Amino acid sequence: MAILAALFGAIGRQAGRVLTTALGWASTLLFGRVPRQKQLLLSLIALGSLAWVVLLLGTILPNVGTFLLTALPLSGSFDQNLVRLAMLIGALVVPLLVGLGGLFIVDVGTRPTGLAAARQVLRGYPIALLLAFTFILLAIVGVVRKGRTLARRRADAHIPIVVHPGGYEIMVDDLEAALGEAGLTVERRPAAAILAVPGRLVARVAGGGVRALVPHQLTTLYSPVLEVELYPSDIAICGQKEAVARARAAIATRLTATAAYLTTSKEAQAVEDRLDEIVRARGRTREEGRTRRSDRLVEELRAMDPTLATLDVDYAEWEVLYRMRLQIERDLLVGSPVG
Repeated sequence: MAILAALFGAIGRQAGRVLTTALGWASTLLFGRVPRQKQLLLSLIALGSLAWVVLLLGTILPNVGTFLLTALPLSGSFDQNLVRLAMLIGALVVPLLVGLGGLFIVDVGTRPTGLAAARQVLRGYPIALLLAFTFILLAIVGVVRKGRTLARRRADAHIPIVVHPGGYEIMVDDLEAALGEAGLTVERRPAAAILAVPGRLVARVAGGGVRALVPHQLTTLYSPVLEVELYPSDIAICGQKEAVARARAAIATRLTATAAYLTTSKEAQAVEDRLDEIVRARGRTREEGRTRRSDRLVEELRAMDPTLATLDVDYAEWEVLYRMRLQIERDLLVGSPVG
């Protein structure tokens, strides 16, 4: 039982990681920044996309449909033709529900109406296909990566992020510098081409204006003891245990200010935006050599405490924001560059 519990726990963690990775950046591009109270709706859209693929396969491929029917707890008197008809209707309707969910994710003030709303609902077909493909692809890649990590007796870690528009190269530069300052010398290598496929599909579905936000080439930072792969919604670290621990610590302590969000909800990212404004103001202050300005920035930072005290976000995101707030205050007080 203990072995089964550990196995199911590992599968659950991997599934959660895939869900976070797939939704974080894709949802930002497809739907904009999603408030916390609508994260459940976003998850239902994702599950609906997977269910649609199952229904579609069951409708198109008779053998798959027969397998699904035998797996369902139906009584012998139940007409299987009716079930097949229901699967066909579901394959036609579920993408429309996905598109409708995407419509309701958008804030009321900016929600499209009329023909624009109808187009948004119809976008449920390509969105469902895109999300389902992304989940399946990332799940396969995740299993392969985990197997390779176990075979090589290495450790791994994941840090969810959402790279800013046009900020991928900046993020790579900052990450490489942070690792170098921690004593981890790495070199840049192109990441596996297959990992760029989800981003390119997102760009096609989201439209031409988003294509400029998709990095042309994903990057891996490599050393004999460490590999760090940077995706638009995830930093994947793999290597010797000590090197992975040092890399994780370097990212947490030195990437307080970079071209990426370390949280995923709209409310948390709004706080990150305010923190980023203080960091940029600090940079201008150092260039101008004004120290009194730093005191005012500390006051602005501490004025955010009531917001943090009542911020309704997941605890993990709240911890990230609080850590960033403390790190920025520390650097402002000692007069060092943030991070």
